[in-house]
Amino acid sequence: RQRQMCIRDRVHSVLREIQAHGIENVLALRGDIPKDGKVEKDYQYASQLIREIRETCPELCIGAACYPEGHPEADTIFEDLDHLKEKVDAGCEFLTTQMFFDNSVYYDFVENVRKAGIDVPVIPGIMPITRESQIENVIKLSGCKMPQQFIKIVDRFKEDKASMKQAGIIYATQQILDLYANGVKLSLIHISEPTRHSLIS
Repeated sequence: RQRQMCIRDRVHSVLREIQAHGIENVLALRGDIPKDGKVEKDYQYASQLIREIRETCPELCIGAACYPEGHPEADTIFEDLDHLKEKVDAGCEFLTTQMFFDNSVYYDFVENVRKAGIDVPVIPGIMPITRESQIENVIKLSGCKMPQQFIKIVDRFKEDKASMKQAGIIYATQQILDLYANGVKLSLIHISEPTRHSLIS
């Protein structure tokens, strides 16, 4: 119980610091489960953290993460959507997706989100893969699948670091241009630095 109070006190301390610095937006994440499997009772789910932030700092705009290809811990996409709605009902005002490499996955996901009664903005999370070594970690964290087209790009350029970086940026830029062309609102703040540089230049 004492440990739970310490964790909650830390959360409230961070919230006070956020307010003191005039920050208006926060992204509320549960984070990865520790290797020992122990999760704080008060914050087993992101929705619990979101609810506490909303009750403590009602003026903050709260965002949360979502998984276009389904959360790795969810048994079905429908279970994942139920948990996503819990986040929104708790006070989440926008969603930022984990990475995806096939825009049709994003479009289908948004359609399912709307059918589930979730009407907050769903911001695409785009980041280029510039090194082959990134792939395993990206799949583990986001549960995304690699399209055959992208696998071919990696196979072609993985031995040449400069070419792999350029190819990864071009692929991500093409994703962004397709999203723009289909009316998706995208803020450059949600785009990684190499891709942002490519678009601006």
